[in-house]
Amino acid sequence: MGKIKAFFRNKWVGFTLASILYILWFVLWTGNWWLLLGEIVIFDLYITRYFYKYVWRHNAEMCKKSKSYKAVYEWVNAIIFATVVASLVHIFFFQMYVIPSSSMEKSLLVGDYLYVSKVAYGPQMPNTPVAFPFVHHTMPFSKTKKSFSESVKWPYHRLKGLGRIERNDVVVFNFPAGDTVLLERQDVSYYDVLRQYQQTFGHQAGRERLMQEYTVITRPVDKRENYIKRCIGLPGDSIRIEETAVYVNGKPQEPVAGKQFMYLVETTSPITQYALDNLGITEWSNKGTLYYMALTDENAAELEKLDNVASVQKYIARSPNFDVFPQDRRYAWNQDNYGPIWIPQAGTAVALTADNLPLYRRIIETYEGNDLRVDEEGKIFINGEQTDTYTFRMNYYWMMGDNRHNSADSRFWGFVPEDHIVGKASFIWLSLDPEKSFPANIRWNRMFTKVK
Repeated sequence: MGKIKAFFRNKWVGFTLASILYILWFVLWTGNWWLLLGEIVIFDLYITRYFYKYVWRHNAEMCKKSKSYKAVYEWVNAIIFATVVASLVHIFFFQMYVIPSSSMEKSLLVGDYLYVSKVAYGPQMPNTPVAFPFVHHTMPFSKTKKSFSESVKWPYHRLKGLGRIERNDVVVFNFPAGDTVLLERQDVSYYDVLRQYQQTFGHQAGRERLMQEYTVITRPVDKRENYIKRCIGLPGDSIRIEETAVYVNGKPQEPVAGKQFMYLVETTSPITQYALDNLGITEWSNKGTLYYMALTDENAAELEKLDNVASVQKYIARSPNFDVFPQDRRYAWNQDNYGPIWIPQAGTAVALTADNLPLYRRIIETYEGNDLRVDEEGKIFINGEQTDTYTFRMNYYWMMGDNRHNSADSRFWGFVPEDHIVGKASFIWLSLDPEKSFPANIRWNRMFTKVK
């Protein structure tokens, strides 16, 4: 036993083990060979110990001489250590996420706290590494002060993960349309408000008026709001929605437990609150005996059994809704009847036409950073060169909420680029009902359950 302890106390053994761990994690995993310079620090830490001799030894002597210095030093040291460790865990391994809205009900509920794995698909190196720790894009106690600096920007780079995104995975990602934000109205999409202004005041006048009335800011990818949805389509897939039913490559989507739609429910007398609570129905409104409810298939079947329920009919949109992606008059789609639409795949070329350009223009210009223009004759120019094809550099995904009639998702803002993917929602570690007080608000039956 003594020989084993002596072996691991040997400075060269410690240096070798620390170097192997450092190279495997920080150098090979990140693919950044400049990080090999960190070996100088490790070598000094275990072998030469110059930093200890000229810095730490002096610090230790100060701690012996002054109790107040020692107390401050220990607190500062603990805070720095905790911050560094927590930041590394947040970047490379996992982050916590709380469900803010009902867009994923009944699969996920408002107040569910999720463990989001970053190693599932591979952690992404931050685009803006210079940032205040433990906050997303805004400083604490402020609604306007940025928590990050854009003085240093890193390009998109994702480390190797345990697997790839699969259909029906529940995924956390940066909101693609969150690149531009109205500072005074951060809860709405800038592009939705811009369209409203342009419809009211005209194309250019609407944009100018919006800029006058609001403070418009931009955010890098990693500082855009986090969204959570279910992955419906993978790169190369074709998506079509017909009468609310989703088809992937011509085949019906695999069943999803907890999926909700809005229903019109006619009754002969009011439905009691007890019956609604018993069925877990939380989203509803009514005018007399006519109810408008968000229901799962199971909820709808149970409601039909009630004596005072005359009919239960799923709501299906029929008229075109030009607020759905790509917000173009050539596409008379709505959230219940949509597509078909092809999801771009990295390395795949698509023929560009006047008709399909609205589908892929934002990808070409915004997500992949090209200059695109169409001349008066309808000719397409990318980066100054006329072309009729485009080859995608990234993979894209189609994300939808399980609460299909109450979800702002890919049907409204389009594709999710691979560089926006944050991680996979793995399990619920805590669930609190915001409508109840402690301890009745704890949903014990949901804690430590897998996200499906």
